[in-house]
Order: sequence, then structure tokens, then C-alpha cells
Amino acid sequence: MPLTSLTSPLVGREDELARLTGVLDRARAGEARAVLVAGDAGVGKTRLLDEVAGRAAAAGTTVLTGHCVDLGDVGLPYLPFTEILGVLAADERFASVLAGHPVAERLLGGGPDDATDAAPSRLRLFEGVAALLTELADTAPLLLVLEDLHWADQSSRDLLRFLLSRGVLQRPAGGTPGHRLALFASYRADDLHRRHPLRPLLAELVRLPSVERLELRPLPDADVARLVRSLREQRLPDTTVRRIVERAEGNAFYAEELVAATDAPAPGVPSGLADVLLIRFEQLSETAQQALRTAAVAGRRVGHDLLRDAVGLPEEELESALREAVERQLLVSGDGDTYSFRHALAREAVYADLLPGERARLHGAFARLLAGPDRRPDSAAERAHHYRESHDLPEALAASLEAADHAQRIGAPAEELRHVEAALDLWTAVDATARPAGPDAVTLTLRASAAAVHAGELHRAVSLTRSALAGLGQDADLELAARVRYTLAGNLLEVDNLEAAYAYSSEALGLIPAEPPSATWVWAAATHVSTARQVGEHETARRVARQALRAAEALGVTDARADLLISLTSLEGHNRATPEGRERLLEARELARRAGNAPVELRALFNLAIGCFESGDLEECLPWTSEGLDRARRAGLLSSPYPREMRYLRLLVRYTLGHWDEVLRESAEDAGEGRAVDGHALGPGLYVALARGDLGAAERARALLKGPFDWMARMVAAVVLTDAAALRGDAEDAVRWMRSSVEALTEAGTRPAVTLRLATLALAAVADTVSELRRAGDTAGVARWTDTAAELLADARWSAEHGYDDAPQGPEGRAWLARAEAEWSRVGVGAPDPAAWERAVAAFAHGDTYERARCRLRLAEALLAADRRQEAAAEADAVRREADRLGATVLRERLDDLARLTDPAPAGAGAAVLTARERDVLRLLALGHSNRRIGEELFISAKTASVHVSNILAKLDAASRTEAVAVAHRRGLVAPEARSS
Repeated sequence: MPLTSLTSPLVGREDELARLTGVLDRARAGEARAVLVAGDAGVGKTRLLDEVAGRAAAAGTTVLTGHCVDLGDVGLPYLPFTEILGVLAADERFASVLAGHPVAERLLGGGPDDATDAAPSRLRLFEGVAALLTELADTAPLLLVLEDLHWADQSSRDLLRFLLSRGVLQRPAGGTPGHRLALFASYRADDLHRRHPLRPLLAELVRLPSVERLELRPLPDADVARLVRSLREQRLPDTTVRRIVERAEGNAFYAEELVAATDAPAPGVPSGLADVLLIRFEQLSETAQQALRTAAVAGRRVGHDLLRDAVGLPEEELESALREAVERQLLVSGDGDTYSFRHALAREAVYADLLPGERARLHGAFARLLAGPDRRPDSAAERAHHYRESHDLPEALAASLEAADHAQRIGAPAEELRHVEAALDLWTAVDATARPAGPDAVTLTLRASAAAVHAGELHRAVSLTRSALAGLGQDADLELAARVRYTLAGNLLEVDNLEAAYAYSSEALGLIPAEPPSATWVWAAATHVSTARQVGEHETARRVARQALRAAEALGVTDARADLLISLTSLEGHNRATPEGRERLLEARELARRAGNAPVELRALFNLAIGCFESGDLEECLPWTSEGLDRARRAGLLSSPYPREMRYLRLLVRYTLGHWDEVLRESAEDAGEGRAVDGHALGPGLYVALARGDLGAAERARALLKGPFDWMARMVAAVVLTDAAALRGDAEDAVRWMRSSVEALTEAGTRPAVTLRLATLALAAVADTVSELRRAGDTAGVARWTDTAAELLADARWSAEHGYDDAPQGPEGRAWLARAEAEWSRVGVGAPDPAAWERAVAAFAHGDTYERARCRLRLAEALLAADRRQEAAAEADAVRREADRLGATVLRERLDDLARLTDPAPAGAGAAVLTARERDVLRLLALGHSNRRIGEELFISAKTASVHVSNILAKLDAASRTEAVAVAHRRGLVAPEARSS
């Protein structure tokens, strides 16, 4: 797969580019300056200078570039300057200038090495070069670029010192402008060991007032990701991009090489990149190479004592070798007597260069050292790795299990999962007699599935539990067989496979007797209660829950008792939105906390939080979500299902209350912490983006539909895409998204509560269409869409009565139903009903500021249609204030359209005043855009754009679009550069 271009795009260097461009601007004004550009190899120095040089040349600056070359001890004197003079000599435009400066002929003719010349002769040469450059700069602005100063010969360094300290950068006396010249020189910071001859020169130059230093640091991860994606014509998978970003560590060249190698079958460092990385390594002494090879086996970082014991060198020899590696900038010293490779890819290259036997021997040495009597509690993961690479599989298995235990203790489920899966990989390769005493493979697999759930990898959890089920033998213990099945049922519930979850929980409950009761039966019953509720088997759920609760109390299984109380909260008539339900949830939270079962405690906290939301107590909801997320953070369970739900709920409450900037900030923080980008994390931020006119919100919502079915992602996408279609005035698309989404979200024959909101949004689009068709006299169209509207209203009414657990929806649902009834008034009656919209506005007073403002806008329209203009203006003012506070540009634009009607312009073209929306349409009209294109640009329908165009023609007294644009130009209503096609 080819790269998109031979020249890499410049990414993430905006500040550095602006700084160098500023220096060039000052140089063109007569203030000669120099910039020393430092950075590691591959970080992007040449690409940045190429970009600056290209822009300078396009602006009329003469650009001359000279390169220093690594020729070892045999350096060619003045090499970069002879290259520059060679370019000048080959261009006849500079012939007259060169003719007046014999210094050019002397350098190009390969005269004697100036190191042996008398001082006056050497001085005349330096002065001659300075005079030549200043004359060139007087003719046209001049940019000199010197690349790779770390390879410069002594003569070139001396000439550069003269030019910057006494030559071209000096300002003439008397305050007259100086030379129009800039000099940019690059060098590799990672090549400057302590005794490098360039170091003293740099220290001297940066003290000069006209010389500054610019350090190119590694690119941030986001910029590397942009670079990686730009290098391929076809999109790379996100996992590949993340892996390349992680390995490149901000180095653009490394990223390009890794992208180029994505199709290579062999893993590891690409061969071309490895050759580059090993050049400096191969320049070290044999002892230093031995120390680095050993350090590479240890990993990115290694402690001094551990390295000393593994490498087997005397202390003085090791210190000498390490000093050499540090000076050559292959290693860097850190805190606590540690050393780390300057770049991870350098370690990979050195590691890959080891012979197989050498590699295994060194891994074994590290494993034995780490297993010593003074071993750290957190060293098990390292030992497992070293034992595995040294082919000692029994010890690797034992260490992997120890590492999993440590990860579990510190609340790191993703790491626990990784170590348990590593143990499972080793299980069959280790003889049964050599395996650690304790769990069998099925029990280990169940543990892995639990860790996967806690880490948020729900589909992985299902796969692991299915594997455990397949691993059960014919003579398997019945309690273990039940555990596997109810665990699988719970995991299937999390990925919305409800019927299969109910089937497996039924099997689990049937495998072991209820009498005498056992803890395993209680948990099987608790899981069966949850699955039965989800498939609508409420009577079964109630019966099993009451029986299991009695058994849990008798056995003292406190956390199962808490779980059953949560389920019974909604099953026995007092749901989580009622005071009685809340009391039961508080009891469950306390029981789970006492038992130390964090997942059940989180379930209780989530139900307390969402119960407040459903009852309209939005402010009361936030402390519960905060407590839940804090508990999840302490338990290492932030990626597990209930904390994800609570993050979404907290964002949703803030969105509903109108704290939109907080929503966007918290969403960005979640993304920055590497949390999963899904419907939970993105939802409320997408709602904000859509309301603020972000045209990309719909596409980002559509992207949530890729991959395995996820209920929350589907719900968020449904809301955004249905609303976006309604805002465009596309009733067909709005109804299609509403119906397909409800079908996809319907579980066990029960429609989701969000049906009400989706039906109302689609109904709004249909009402707009009916209004337009009625004005156009299309009675057939009105009849067809009125039937659709009636179906949507029926869906909304049914959903309002059958919410969570088949109970009527709370304040939020009642508000959406009031809006649906008001939208229906626009369809059935033919004119908006102010009373219906007043009821909708009052219903949304429970806290949804944006939806209340949207209803107030409709109320203003209804009042205006009823000729109650003063009341309409008051409502419009209230909407304007709220839209400005929220930054709701879509609402504000529609308000501007209404302003034309509430405050009509005086008759006559000369006095006509265009609304803000009409001015936007006129601007696009002047660019020759069609109505459809105008609609796409302004997020309105083509029909609405057509209405605006007609209004503009009327106000400007124009007979055609072209004439309207001409009139607008004469009156200064559009910018001069806008031209109609």
C-alpha cells in the first residue's frame, strides 16, 4: 500500500513555523538574525526548514542551502559553504555578484586548506565570504540554511563563528537598516556527546544578541496520529495507529518508517530503521556494547545494581561503559540509580540484534536475579516475562499467576486479565505435575472473564466464558458448571444478548438444588432474576428473587442479598424513582459496602443516581454519580459497565442543566485519559455539538454504529441522527432513523423509553413538512404525512405510559409527550396552538434548558400566528438570551428567521433589512451555490433555503438570483471577493 506522497506533510509544528517565519519577516525588514535549530535525529528539523525555505522562496527571498556530511576524520574544509557557492555559480543571475568576489573562485577551486594559511589570509577569506553574502542580501532578501552542523568540519565552524559574531549579523552604525539576511542552522542534539567539538561553539553563539536557539521536541501523540493517518491513502485501523504512535514516541521519521512497514509480515523494528538506530551503537566500545545488549534484555529501564549483576563486569568497567553510552546519548540516567534507553525503538533494535541463545541466557539471568530473596512484590510480571523468554515455562506460569494476584490487589483489571490470559496460554504447555497448586483451567478462565468485565472488555468476557463452558468435562463439578453458566448469562446481559442470557441463567439454576440452599444457588438465582426482568418474565423474577433473598439472609451472603434487593426495588412496585425504592437502594449500598463487593455497590449507586434523574431531581443526581465514580476509581473499576453508565449520566445531567462547556471539557478529559470512545463517553458531547451547529456531529454519531452491537451507542446515534435530520427538514430521514433505531433497541418485545424522544423529534420534522405542503396546496402530500404523524404520536403516547419496568415515564417523559402533542397541533389543526406549546414549555421546566428554549421558540411562532405579537417578542427575547448563554447557534439562527416576522422591515427595497440568516444565504448565493448546497452549508433544508432566497429577492426588489447578487454588491451587502457563477 503506497504512501500518499514522497514528501511527508508538516504536522504539529505550527508554533515553530510561526517563530521562524517571524525571524524571516524581521530579516526582510533589515534585521539580520540567526536561529540554531536543535532536535534529535528524525524529529523533523529538515522537514520544518524545507517548509520555511519554500515559503521564503515563494515570497521572493533567495534561499541557499548547504549540507554538512559525516566524513569521519577526513573532513572537507568549508563543505556547506562551497555547496552554497556552487549553487550560486551555476545560476547566471548571480554571475555579476560572484565576479566581484574572488573568494568564491578560491573556495570553488579547491585552494589550500586554510588551517595552514597565515592568519591574515584566513581573515581575508572570511571577510570575503561575508562581503559576498551581504551584497546578495542587498540585492534581495537572503536565507542561508545550513543542515547537520554536528558533522561540520573545523573550518566551517570557524567561518560560521565569524559570520555570526563579526560579519553578516552586524548592524551598520547610525541606525540605518541592516542586512536583509537570515541564517538557519540545524544540528542533532542527540549526537552532541560531552566532548563534541560543536558544543563550545554553540555555547558561544547563543550568547550573541542576534542568535537564538529553537529546540524541536518530540511531537505530541495527537500530532503523530495525524501524521500517520496522512501517510496512507486508505485508513489504517485505530489499533495500528495507536501502536505506531506509542512506538514512535514523537519522532516523525520513526513514525514514517513504521507506517511503511505496516504491510511487512515480520514484527519488530523495520530493517531500514534498525540499521539507522544501530549506527551509533556500533560506534561504541565492545564493553559498552555488551552492557547495552544486557540492558536491552532488561527492558526500557534497568536499575544499576541489577544490570551490574546481570552483565558480570567489574564495577569500574561497567561505569566506564555506561558513561560512554550516556555520552553517546543512547542511554539516559534517571532517578534511583536507573538507566533507560533514550528511545524505545533503539532498545528494540539492539534487542533484535542479539543471537537467540544469547537472548535466552540473559533472560534467564534476569529471571533468577529478580527471584532472589530481596525480590520486590511487584516484580512478578517481570519475572514471568524473563522466565518465558528463557523457555522456563513452569516458572513463567507461576510468576504469571503471582502477577495477576498483584494486579488484582492494586485494582488493575486490565493488567490482571493480561496476566491470567498469559497463564492460560502456558497451561497446556506445562506438565500437570509442574503446575502450581490451586485453580484449574476452567476456574482460571472464569477469573479472566471477570477481569475482562472490570476492564470494560465485555465481548472479550463473553468469549472467555464460552471458552470456560467448552472446557467443562462430562464429570465436571455441578457447582462449577452452574458458576460458568450464570457467569456467561451475566456477561451476555452486558452485551445485550438477552434471550441467550435468560437461557443460560435458567440452565444454571436447574443444575443445583435450591434445598439445602448454597451460596452458588443464591448467585445463580440473583443472575436469573436479572435476566428474567430483561426478557419481561417479571413474575418469575419476583418469585425467584424472594426465595433467593430468604436463602441469602439465612446463609449470610450479604453481597448477594444486596444484589437481590436492587432487583426487587423495581419488581415490587416501588421503583428507583420513589422514596420507598430509594430507601431499599440505600440499604443495598450499605450491605454491598460491608461485604466489600464493589461491583454490587456500584450497581446500587447507579440506580440511586438514575432514580433521581427519572424523578426530575437533576441536581440530586450528581452527588450519587460522583460517589459512584470515586468508588470505581478506588477499586480500579472505572471501565466496568456501571461506572461507564454513571459517566454518561453525569454528562447527561450537565447537558440537561445547560452546563455545556463542562460537558465538552469532561468529555475531552476522558478521551485524554485513554478511556474507551463509545456512546457513554461521546453522547452528551454530540448533543452539544449538534445544537451548536457542528456539521460533523452526525458523522461522528454514525461512526458509533460500526462494530458489534452496543445498546448505548445505538441509542446515542439514534438521538443525534434523528434530530439532525429534523433540523435539516428531512422528514423522510428523520422517520427512517426513528423507526430503524426503535426496532434495533427493542428488547424482548419491549420498546425502549427513548422511543418517546425519537418519535417527538421525527414528528417535528413531519410537522414542518406538512406545513410546507399545506402552503403549497399539496393535499395528497398533507394526507400522507398526516397519517405518518398520527403513527408517531401513537408511538409517543404508548412510550410515555410504558417506560422503565413498564411504569409511566417521569417528568422528562411527560415533557417530551407534551412537546409531541404540541407538534401534532401543527399537523392536525393546521396552525400551531399556543396553549399546547405553553404546556410543553411548562413541562420542560423540570430542568432541560435547551428543550425548553426550543419549545419557547415554537410558542413564539404560535403566538405570532395568532397575532399576539408583543407576547411573541417577549418569548423570542427569552429564547435569545438562553441561546446566547448555551452557544446554541442552530437555535439562534432559527430565532433570527423569526425576527423577520416579529419585527418586519418597512416596505420598499431601499429600506429592506436582511436578517442574519438571510445575509448568510446571500453570501452563499453570491458564490453561485444552489439551494441544496446552501442548505447543506447552513444546516437547513433546501426548501427552507429556497424560502430565504425568495425573501431576499423580494427585499432587494430583484427579478433573479443574479440580479439580487448585483444589487447586493452595489449596496455593500456582500464582500467584494464573492462572485456569482
